[in-house]
Amino acid sequence: MAQRRGEEIERCRSVSTIQRMIGGKWKIEILFYIALKDVRHFGQLRRCIGNISESTLSKQLKELVEDGFLARTDFGEVPPRVEYALTPQGKSFVPILLAMKQWGETELGL
Repeated sequence: MAQRRGEEIERCRSVSTIQRMIGGKWKIEILFYIALKDVRHFGQLRRCIGNISESTLSKQLKELVEDGFLARTDFGEVPPRVEYALTPQGKSFVPILLAMKQWGETELGL
């Protein structure tokens, strides 16, 4: 618990859990491209984001899969073909992504 002028303030578990789940440097952007731009492949994501290393993209995709936002489909082909798609939990996050996009456009003039 945090303290503020002698009183204890209970930590918000939901916000801290969400922060842990989507707090990676690129996770929100990854979700944006998969959810709103229908980008499904590793190479496409890397080109969209630009400044991300392969290892970082791979790690953050793996974490988003583990946290239930994305599903990973490996087609077992050579060369490898893998697709990422939103899970129902990931789809439920889309309105939040849209609100963040709208806020950025309105408040930040982007």
